[in-house]
Amino acid sequence: MNDIINNIKNIRKRMSQACEKAGREVDSVRLLLATKTVAAERIRVAIDAGETLLGENRIQEFEVKNRELSGLKYERHFIGHLQLNKVKDIVKYEVGCIQSLESIELMHKLDRRFMEEGRSIDVMVQVNTSFETSKFGLDPENVVAFLKELKKYDTLKLKGFMTIGLFDSDAETVRPSYTRLRELRDRAISEGIISPESRELSMGMSNDLETAIEEGATIVRVGSAIFGTRTPIL
Repeated sequence: MNDIINNIKNIRKRMSQACEKAGREVDSVRLLLATKTVAAERIRVAIDAGETLLGENRIQEFEVKNRELSGLKYERHFIGHLQLNKVKDIVKYEVGCIQSLESIELMHKLDRRFMEEGRSIDVMVQVNTSFETSKFGLDPENVVAFLKELKKYDTLKLKGFMTIGLFDSDAETVRPSYTRLRELRDRAISEGIISPESRELSMGMSNDLETAIEEGATIVRVGSAIFGTRTPIL
C-alpha cells in the first residue's frame, strides 16, 4: 500500500507547485480522491494518510464501502451521472455534496426526496464546457436560467460548479474548458444571480490539474494517479 502514500505525496507536490506558480495559497485547493471501483482497503490507506474527501461515481458501490469504511471520518461527494431512478438510493447514504446536478428533472426529484427526508443537500451544477456530446452537463448558455430555477428549492444548496475538461495532452487546448467555467461563475456572482459563497470550482484531474489550478479550481479530482489502474470490484 506504500504506492498509495507515495502517489498522494506526488499529487500534493504538483498541487503545491501549481498554486505557487498561480500565486495562490496551497490550502485554497482541495484534493478529492475519485474512488470509482477502488477497493475499500485501499481507500482506507488514503484516509489514514489524511485524505478525507472522497468522490463516488456509482451508487451501487456505496453499500459495501459504507460497511467496510464504517468508523472512519471522511466526506463523500457524488461526482458521477445521477440517474433519476437512483435518487431514491442516494438519500440513504451520507453524501455531503452532489457535484453533478445538470437537469431540471433531477433538480425536481432531488428536492422532492430531500423534502420528504426533512433535510437539505449541497449541490454543484455540472456544465459541459468542452461541448462534447459524450459528456453530461448543461450547455453554458443555459446555466443562468438553470440557476434562477434552482433558487426556488430550499433543499438544494448551491456550492459552485463542476466540469470535466477536454481530454488532451496540450494544456493550452484544455485551458478554455476551465476558463469558461470560471468566467461563468464570476458573471453569475457579479450579476447577483448567485451569492459569493457559491464559488467552488470542481475541475481538473491528474493529467491537467496544474492548468485547472491556474484557472481557479478549488477542487481537483484525482483517481488512478493515486490508486492505480481501475478494476471492477462489483
